[in-house]
Amino acid sequence: MADAVLYEVTDGLATITLNRPDAMNALNTETKVALRDVLRQAADDPAVRAVLLTATGRAFCVGQDLKEHVASLAADRENGTRVTMDTVRDHYNPIVTAITRMPKPVVAGVNGVAAGAGAGFAFAADYRVVADSASFNTSFAGVALTADSGVSWTLPRLIGHSRASDLLLFPRNVTAEEARELGIANKVVPAADLAAEAEAVARRLAQGPTAAYAAIKESLAYGADHSLEETLAKEDELQERAGASEDHGIAVAAFLGKEKPRFVGR
Repeated sequence: MADAVLYEVTDGLATITLNRPDAMNALNTETKVALRDVLRQAADDPAVRAVLLTATGRAFCVGQDLKEHVASLAADRENGTRVTMDTVRDHYNPIVTAITRMPKPVVAGVNGVAAGAGAGFAFAADYRVVADSASFNTSFAGVALTADSGVSWTLPRLIGHSRASDLLLFPRNVTAEEARELGIANKVVPAADLAAEAEAVARRLAQGPTAAYAAIKESLAYGADHSLEETLAKEDELQERAGASEDHGIAVAAFLGKEKPRFVGR
């Protein structure tokens, strides 16, 4: 695994750490490829029951590495090509798809500024633990670009169409406290406590009913753009599957025995 992204699995929790602190975890090609591939690895690994996405240094991720971007645009002009923006299709889309379709919960531990695609990755997670010193900025319009990294899908679902339009049309820093008020941050903690708090949330999920969590993610995504009747049918389908799971049997037996269930993730 490239040094730009660190990966560790312990006790069912995969910790993925963006590790370009000197560049505020800006996304160069190496980082994007590594992040895409390791997310897919976590999704396919039956030993992984939850994912924590976080970062080193004072930023979570400031989005596209603009130095690399400018060099790529110059090469396009010189060569008569238009490959710079292929990164959306080749990198950003697969990364967000891997997070949102991960059959296990993903927690974002937002330790600092999350801008552009960095904000998009955090928005795509299922739960966001945010340092009180962190901030979010869509930033796309500021460099004459439109939303990518799934922001046009995730952000309206988090805070509504009107507020999402405001943040996209008029990019600005959204503080951690405002992010909580808007519904972006699930939990805001002192910066010094961010690593421990985010890990605690992720570990709790890693010990939970993994298949049920996967079904919850699927049902939420499905219900966002389907009718009530279609969503009820999907809930029926998913609940039948969950009801047949080993974890459901464990939970029922534990309830009857007045014990705490010890889920196995199946």
